[in-house]
Amino acid sequence: MISSDLKSAYDNFYEASDYKWRMLSAKFKAQHIVDICKGRQFTRVLEVGAGDGSILHFLDAWHFAPELHALEISESGVTAIRSRNLASVKSVGIFDGYAIPFGDDEFDLVILSHVLEHVEFERLLLREIKRVSKFQVIEVPKDYRFGVDKRMKHFLDYGHINMYTPSSLRFLLQSEGLEILGGQVSMISPEVTKFNTFVNQKKPKSLARALRINLEYRLKKMLSALAGQKKQEDLANAYTVLTQKMKDFRILST
Repeated sequence: MISSDLKSAYDNFYEASDYKWRMLSAKFKAQHIVDICKGRQFTRVLEVGAGDGSILHFLDAWHFAPELHALEISESGVTAIRSRNLASVKSVGIFDGYAIPFGDDEFDLVILSHVLEHVEFERLLLREIKRVSKFQVIEVPKDYRFGVDKRMKHFLDYGHINMYTPSSLRFLLQSEGLEILGGQVSMISPEVTKFNTFVNQKKPKSLARALRINLEYRLKKMLSALAGQKKQEDLANAYTVLTQKMKDFRILST
């Protein structure tokens, strides 16, 4: 169902030399997964849209589950995951972005981290994820801000075609029969911001700029701690939820 142009673009996506950046970002994404699942144990876990396996690297190292499985649309991503030789990764497969080649309730947990914002038919993918799993962890960037339509090129360059707030994500998931068991907001850490600023964007390093990054992060954290849920969600850079299938849920219309 993915267009040939899009499939071609993603096939070679993970051949780029940004390994350190992906690993740094993945460390925090993996930690969010561990945090939201705290107190629960899963045996068979599937990551859908696993990219180059950066998140799986950390979940494997932290012994998150005995069996990890991966699906990815990109040939280069599948190659990269397999090359890691992660002990707990039992299968790596390529798929069309929607149809998940596993049976009903075959997995205890499906992970969908920073994928949904790229998906054209998001409800179709959510229905497949719900079909094959008992629980789901979904994380999206909180891209939406007032005036986001003025920054179309910026977001499309990243392949972000959907915009979410915590409220809009909760509405989407619940309207597809997924019960919200827990949610958490997060902010981009100074470590990630500095790498993006000084390495990715190649801005000159300076003590003043580094201190400013640290100060802005601390101020946002302090404001978030003092404010209520609305302000916390306004200041967030990402939102992570743990869900499970609602009992006796019926789609009212298709």
